[in-house]
Amino acid sequence: MKPTTIRKRTIYNPSLFVKSKLLCSHLSKELQQKYNKNSIRVTEGDTVRVMRGEFKGVSGKIIRVSSDKNGIAVEGIKKEKLKGGNLDVFIHTSNVLVTDINTEDKWRQNKLEGKKPAKETKPKEEPKQEKPKEVKETKEKPKEAKKPELKKETKTETKPKTVKPAKKEAK
Repeated sequence: MKPTTIRKRTIYNPSLFVKSKLLCSHLSKELQQKYNKNSIRVTEGDTVRVMRGEFKGVSGKIIRVSSDKNGIAVEGIKKEKLKGGNLDVFIHTSNVLVTDINTEDKWRQNKLEGKKPAKETKPKEEPKQEKPKEVKETKEKPKEAKKPELKKETKTETKPKTVKPAKKEAK
């Protein structure tokens, strides 16, 4: 297959995990030095600055991330409809720069810092030690329980009954 065909397939007809990877954006210089990463997947609550396009220079928080529309909706960037009302404008993540990261999610923060997430362990309960029951020694032998005798079942082969079709009466 030609490289252009493969490239078009990954852009216009991608699987879900590829779509998720396409929603990554570059980090600012300060965040790159802090986390030793160049890019990160954007989420709601991150602060971004638009670097290219009609809304160049505008910064705001991310309101919505849409993998279907392959972009993000930024707070303060809207278009007016002809009939009235406002509409969110979705901007591709390659056109924005992340200036502040939403670190409410502990898993995401640990992943950025390169730490493995700590598993929450439940405290183990110690098994209770029961006191051994005192056994009285007796000279009598314990009574043996009678074993029930197993009856041998004989199988009789029965042939399935076949239903014969009814004969038609002649008129």
